[in-house]
Amino acid sequence: MSFDSLWESLRDVGRDPHSGGYRRFAWTTVDLTLREWFTGEAQRRGMSVEEDRNGNLWAWWLPPGQTGDPRDAFVTGSHLDSVPDGGPFDGPLGIVSAFTAIDLLRADGVVPRIPVGVVAFSDEEGARFGVACVGSQLSTGALLPDRALNLRDGDGTTLADALRKAGRRPEHLGADPDLAARVGVYVELHVEQGRALDLVDRPVAVASAIWPHGRWRFTFCGAANHAGTTRLTDRRDPMLTFATAVHDARTRAAAHDAVATFGKMRVTPNGANAIPSRIEAWLDARAADEQTLTALVDAITADAAAQARLDRTSVQAEAESVSPAVHFPDGPRRRIEQALAAEFGEIPVLPTAAGHDAGVLSTAVPTAMLFVRNPTGVSHSPDEYAEIADCHDGARALAAVMRDWVA
Repeated sequence: MSFDSLWESLRDVGRDPHSGGYRRFAWTTVDLTLREWFTGEAQRRGMSVEEDRNGNLWAWWLPPGQTGDPRDAFVTGSHLDSVPDGGPFDGPLGIVSAFTAIDLLRADGVVPRIPVGVVAFSDEEGARFGVACVGSQLSTGALLPDRALNLRDGDGTTLADALRKAGRRPEHLGADPDLAARVGVYVELHVEQGRALDLVDRPVAVASAIWPHGRWRFTFCGAANHAGTTRLTDRRDPMLTFATAVHDARTRAAAHDAVATFGKMRVTPNGANAIPSRIEAWLDARAADEQTLTALVDAITADAAAQARLDRTSVQAEAESVSPAVHFPDGPRRRIEQALAAEFGEIPVLPTAAGHDAGVLSTAVPTAMLFVRNPTGVSHSPDEYAEIADCHDGARALAAVMRDWVA
């Protein structure tokens, strides 16, 4: 099956007819449909499929005659879930390209001498339960089961309840003791989230590093009151404190040559004619190094606390997830560059500020990443885009890397 037909088979799954964006959230009906798609495509290729204890899906192309658990495999893939109203490429491009790469190698008569795996990690975006890379973090031990199971979505449903409803057993969650033995190298292909490749007019790149990043929950508290009858001088309005924090976060980010965004909030009581009593807001912050990231978040928190004193409100900040900097190892990166040199010439080497499962897995196994050009740089939006010709180049590049490792 060609890349185009595989891509077409996913086009309408989880797509909102009004926004045009995708709402593919973990352990929903849409997510289960995507899992069925993954399993079907793997079985169509004669690949065995397993779901691990953390909900990650693994499909295996094994050497002739090999039985038993795969070891020291070349693994590629990504994720199938999305942010709210996200684009089509973030995640699924890596999985469609992985199956396409296997098809290309098989068409050339390649027989693998080591196992080849395609993985779909569970809940990479964290759109439903608020923590990113849940599947890979659980597998590496970076996220503990007790904390994961008590995560709640906007409706109050815990991850444990969502797993039970989907027919899974939440008590199985936990670190994967076979991960390091199973995976010899993990190479993730992903659409570029930015437009560095467009600026240099190249279709693919290899990653050098991932910026440290994290999510912090800020809780602003005041006093609910009538919006029409309460004098301005009598108000304890946490919305005022929050609004100032949004502006200050951008100012601080610019001063630190970093990025900081309040992109999600929850208001209580959320009435048009009521002064809020409480606002929960989530800060996403990223910087080139961990010292700068810490200084940035500390400054944003201190600014909010100072403003709260002026507004007679209060604020608390709590880290929900923080990922350290990832520097991809030289060995796999250089091997990828050499494997692609004949067809693609000198490959750009780029850092990224976006988090990925490859970054999480880097603590346990050798990892690397390939990027496919995004001509607009837009991501986490229905307007996310990549030229199909560049997607074809990405799949061929992944096939060349796979060939170098397994043929």
